[in-house]
Amino acid sequence: MRPKTKFYLLIGLFQIFLVIIVLSSVNGLVIFVAAQGSSTITNSATISAFAFSAAISVAAGVIASAFALKTVGTAAISALAEREETYTKAFIIVALCEALSIYGLIIAILLWSKIP
Repeated sequence: MRPKTKFYLLIGLFQIFLVIIVLSSVNGLVIFVAAQGSSTITNSATISAFAFSAAISVAAGVIASAFALKTVGTAAISALAEREETYTKAFIIVALCEALSIYGLIIAILLWSKIP
């Protein structure tokens, strides 16, 4: 098996594992959140939608960040090889690409906090 195919297969299995963990932890999280406040859980479909949305926002943010870093990082390294004074610009652009995953995490935390 080629290394690239093996890598994609392992990433896919890891994503399936994360989805199973999220699905199995939603009920425990809902009980924990319900115990903190006086609200009662009325609609489990809404709770599942919030949990799936949080998982999708993290996954999409990380995948987009990885693709951007692959593209921009390669260009930054080649630009640094030619001219070393482009270090600051390359560093800022790579840092902006890494911020994409942080934005996805922030959205996931906001969605996760809306679970009743």
